Amino acid sequence: MTKPTRLAGRRAVVTGAGGPMGRAIAERLLAEGLEGLALTDISGTRLAATADALSAAHPEVRIVALRGDVTVAAEAKAFAGTVFDTLGGADILVNVVGGIRSRQLYTPFLEMNEAQWKATFDINLLGNFHLVQAFAPGMLERGEGRIINLSSIVFGAEPGQVDYAAAKAAVASMTRSLAAEFAPAVTVNAVAPGLTRTSVTETMPKEEGDKLVAAAFNRRMAEPVEIADAVAFFALETSRFVTGEILAVSGGIHPHL
Repeated sequence: MTKPTRLAGRRAVVTGAGGPMGRAIAERLLAEGLEGLALTDISGTRLAATADALSAAHPEVRIVALRGDVTVAAEAKAFAGTVFDTLGGADILVNVVGGIRSRQLYTPFLEMNEAQWKATFDINLLGNFHLVQAFAPGMLERGEGRIINLSSIVFGAEPGQVDYAAAKAAVASMTRSLAAEFAPAVTVNAVAPGLTRTSVTETMPKEEGDKLVAAAFNRRMAEPVEIADAVAFFALETSRFVTGEILAVSGGIHPHL
């Protein structure tokens, strides 16, 4: 079988690579013939498991993995430095890191404290800020590049998740603003997943999961590979005239403000 080559010669960076979604994205990009891949995650154990599996499946690809918290400037800088030293830079940046820094999935706004508000914005935006600043200059200098952010279907609003919805709306806005600023050399797009089968859904109360599934036309969760397919579309040359888009991968749920 002929090996796919649509990303031949390209180097990709994937954050949050230890989780199901990040790992699926890394696997999907590798399947298109990447030359190099850089991975990071806050969990060294999860990251090592992903890196070992991908290296075994793709021994021909140079894969580098460094544990770190990309929301911390020094750790993001160290990771970017490792990428430049080992791969010479990046052509594709996928910002997966995000989520809710709370023990519960839903928190009524009037019960939310400032620490949770700040933490949610930090985890969903600071990593993007640090890594776009690190890798976009090289893309602009070369005259091409792909930046893909992970927003969420709830960026249009979600009661009980005001912090998360607002942070993901900020990711969507950041995406559009960067697309305008970096055009025409670099495309910047975002994927907005609906409920997706990850470690979070494993601990979600059944009634909450059932409610979210019922809202989708398809009446099921997305699988991580389905999010990865959307990311791959934005990474490939076939999307060269697509920028500033927020693509909902949600089984029919439409985000709106």
